[in-house]
Amino acid sequence: MITFKELGLQENILTAIEAMGFVTPSPIQEKAIPQILTSETDVIALAQTGTGKTAAFGLPILNNLDLSSQAVQAIILCPTRELCLQISKELESFAAHMKGVSIQAVYGGADISKQIKGLRDNPQIVVGTPGRTMDLIKRKALKINDITWTVLDEADEMLNMGFRDEIDSILETTPDTKQTLLFSATMPNEVRRIASEYMFEPVEIAVSKVNTASKNIEHQVFLVRASDRYLALKRLADYYPNIYGIVFCRTRREAKEVADKLMQDGYNADALHGDLSQSQRDHVMDKFRSQNIQILVATDVAARGIDVNELTHVINYNLPDDPEVYVHRSGRTGRAGNKGISIIISNNREGRKIKELERLIASKIEQKNVPSGQEICEKRLFNLMEKIQNIEVNEEQIQPYMATVNEKLADLDRDDLLKRFVTVEFNSFLEYYKDSKDINSDSNDRGERSNDRRRGGKDFSRFFINIGQKQSLRVPNLIGLINEQTRNRNIEIGKIEILRNFSFFEVDTQFESLILESFKDAQRDGVDLDVQISKPEPGRDGGSRGGERRSGGSRDGGGFRGSRDGGSRGGSRDGGGFRGSRDGGSRDGGSRGGERRSGGSRDGGSRDGGFRGSRDGGSRDGGFRGSRDGGSRGGERRSGGSRDGGSRGGEQK
Repeated sequence: MITFKELGLQENILTAIEAMGFVTPSPIQEKAIPQILTSETDVIALAQTGTGKTAAFGLPILNNLDLSSQAVQAIILCPTRELCLQISKELESFAAHMKGVSIQAVYGGADISKQIKGLRDNPQIVVGTPGRTMDLIKRKALKINDITWTVLDEADEMLNMGFRDEIDSILETTPDTKQTLLFSATMPNEVRRIASEYMFEPVEIAVSKVNTASKNIEHQVFLVRASDRYLALKRLADYYPNIYGIVFCRTRREAKEVADKLMQDGYNADALHGDLSQSQRDHVMDKFRSQNIQILVATDVAARGIDVNELTHVINYNLPDDPEVYVHRSGRTGRAGNKGISIIISNNREGRKIKELERLIASKIEQKNVPSGQEICEKRLFNLMEKIQNIEVNEEQIQPYMATVNEKLADLDRDDLLKRFVTVEFNSFLEYYKDSKDINSDSNDRGERSNDRRRGGKDFSRFFINIGQKQSLRVPNLIGLINEQTRNRNIEIGKIEILRNFSFFEVDTQFESLILESFKDAQRDGVDLDVQISKPEPGRDGGSRGGERRSGGSRDGGGFRGSRDGGSRGGSRDGGGFRGSRDGGSRDGGSRGGERRSGGSRDGGSRDGGFRGSRDGGSRDGGFRGSRDGGSRGGERRSGGSRDGGSRGGEQK
């Protein structure tokens, strides 16, 4: 087995590595270090997070630095502030015995003036996020026109986060003579484009995946209905009172919602996601590292760069789309010889994914039952008894109070005292879980959910989208749009209704937050897309088509947006539409203006549900344009018919 000493590194670097406890290089280090040390050829290295990439590019760069030069010699770009700081600290550790080496981290959300001051100290290596790095280049505070190395670390993540323009601009500023080192877990088209445009005949290094599970990690899966996912999380948090872990969510919105619920329910939790300012992120991370927060709810991107060794649990609130992401998540526990538990909160429809994960990690994922209320209370009681048995009593400290305690409790015998003690300690828990239900899922749930999907059942969320037939939308287009925006082809889609000006679609409830987040700021053919949750109305399975279309005039009267010219904005969602009246009905029930009157069109016709309707009395909601002047258009089509209430053929007279 090869050692670091055989790679050709300087003695002072080897001394630092040895002090850090490293003897043999990882596979990516073994291949990349000699290549970068001895050649100026560009390198593409495919390696997962946690494989030692920082040392793979950092050690040869440190080894080959020109310490007599005061120019920036290496620029290292990475996706997040946390990873930026982590890389900087690792490089400083590697250079602990090198005199004159200076490393500067630059990232958004921090005081830029301090970073500019740091750049004036002539660091040889700058580690930065793309946005802040580009800002400093524009300010002429960072000069990279003479650099020797450019490193793109986690290139796929940087591009996923929208840093394409910044990366292009930075690379265009660098000299053609530099050596470009691109490290990425995957090679999507955007990463290949970067390699094609900015790298010259790169050498590709790929290592076999090291995604075998750590023997210190126990993998568990809990099957529940989607609607019981949060209840399962609460019970697990109650069952493990000493939990110190991360809950991974798909989106920023979901992370915030879950953390808010946990805090409202009295748990020691907080969230880490992209909507936080830098000072807020620092505050949350400081509390988490010092274990003043037990449960950190985070997205994968926000959690990058978090380096905590004592985590007891990693909880997957949702399974990631990429199975390898699960390996990265679970690898955050069970470190430094400690035991750890990786938990998946899942449902029966993800059985195939679980099997795929088992093959990937070469380990069994044990299916377990969500603890019952009684089991939780017993576990917490036993945990307390163990604490009482093992606690060291400070006789001197409590002695002044013991006389009073003995006097107050003198009338209570041992059993009575213990009963009162348990009641005081556990009364709220016992009361909360007194009538708790079994939330574990079973194999029959899948079939039930399948039927629910066809009738818009509770395990599917219904969404409104503001495009329809008029915008040339068809069912395949909408499915493709969902896939494109979410970048997830595993989402189960239920019923789809394409109407004239808008549409409805159903999606597995567990992807509700992902849909809302993915469609923010989305466009189609220049149209800003508006996607919102639509609650099914009463009678959806009976009566008129879809339950929201009523016979007698309106195509979607009382539907999602409701009447544009006749509904009250203060009315109910079921009667007046989600948004209520826009033009004719007042916000408080009165008329908004003389021109448009409540009850229908601009001059008397019905404009129900957001459709144009007739301008002077004809209804467009009967399925036809109708007359602009109140009569039929050429005698062919008579206004007032309903597309859902009357016969379509009967309206053409």
